[in-house]
Amino acid sequence: MKKTHLTETKFADLNLAPQVVTGLEAMGFDYCTSIQAKSLPVLLQGTDLAGQAQTGEGKTIAFLAATFHHLLQKEAPTHNQPRALIMAPTRELAIQIHRDATEMAKSSGLRLGVVYGGEGYESQRLELEAGVDILIGTCGRLIDYMKQGIYNLKNIEVIVLDEADRMFDLGFIKDIRYMFDKMPPATERLSMLFSATLSFRVKELAFDHMNDPTSVEVEPEQKTNSRISEELFYPSNEDKMTLLQTLIEEDWPEKAIVFANTKHVCEKVFDHLNADKIRVGLLTGDVPQKKRLKILEEFTEGTVDILVATDVAARGLHIPSVTHVFNYDLPDDCQDYVHRIGRTGRAGETGHAISLACEQYVFNLPEIETYIGHELPVTKYDHDALLTDLPRPKPRQRSPRTGANRQGGRANPRQGNRGGNPNRGTRS
Repeated sequence: MKKTHLTETKFADLNLAPQVVTGLEAMGFDYCTSIQAKSLPVLLQGTDLAGQAQTGEGKTIAFLAATFHHLLQKEAPTHNQPRALIMAPTRELAIQIHRDATEMAKSSGLRLGVVYGGEGYESQRLELEAGVDILIGTCGRLIDYMKQGIYNLKNIEVIVLDEADRMFDLGFIKDIRYMFDKMPPATERLSMLFSATLSFRVKELAFDHMNDPTSVEVEPEQKTNSRISEELFYPSNEDKMTLLQTLIEEDWPEKAIVFANTKHVCEKVFDHLNADKIRVGLLTGDVPQKKRLKILEEFTEGTVDILVATDVAARGLHIPSVTHVFNYDLPDDCQDYVHRIGRTGRAGETGHAISLACEQYVFNLPEIETYIGHELPVTKYDHDALLTDLPRPKPRQRSPRTGANRQGGRANPRQGNRGGNPNRGTRS
């Protein structure tokens, strides 16, 4: 996987507060991506911004850098209330933003807090009561604590709304408008909105609650990332699972996500990969919150190599160095195709997206290709080259353990031990 600088603009040349630059350098960021290079000069002038960029272009770092810079320009206040609010549509995204903000918080001395549903109700409340400068969270938990009087929004200097289009999809806009109404007027705060698409409804929200925001768009006409190579197979239903496992064996990805449309199919894929002694994790909507976070942590750290997921994991999560995305099922929503493959090829990396157009979901393909504006390159496969000695998973009677038994690095311990034609690959 290659890494390229997307622009020649360095963070150190943008007149950011020195503490912010120090935090960015500690995170390994020296050069700006396109959205960062375009948005930060606007934000550093104190101008509100509505930003659109391809998934993975570094929107989080853009708004975090601007938030920390803005707060550091003023003396520390005497009150103990949040000075900045960052709202995210999902708990995973809120946790991820908090994680990315930690290095900048170390160098700046600003206090962070994160609140989200599903766990930690008392510990999150105590953290808020102790006082935070930057509050990150999801709508439900934020409103809950605010209505209890645990904190207020009267002293907000910066507001960030991340994944605004997703907020609409999840029905949070009424809550967001409620919270905007509790803040100082738009002329007295810096407001940022970021979205994968700047649709009419997103722009309407921006202009209702922001102060004449500047719109910044990065390659809006190109739906898919040019650094992601796409590949399409047409398997029969009988070959589908075996083809997936054969492709994983051939490509041996460092870090991959396999997407399926339903929990049941995700469990089926997980069971087959687990039986094949691949270090695999399962992420679906009904996995308990603590287990979800543990799986994501293991996947990020590399103790799990492949994550099998429904679209619950497709939006907003930034997991570094994902080399491959497999669409085991073509998604029913064409926009989900873009969000899924956007898990790879992020922030200057290259990636590979492989889709299986099976007999059940092949009818989703025309709408996907119309939406992304190009046909997916088709690769034929050789049925006789598929693996033939794959272990069958045991019947699912209880929740399987995350991960499997393969130890050590990325060497393929199974090479040469498989059935099938040893003299050629699957792709023909």
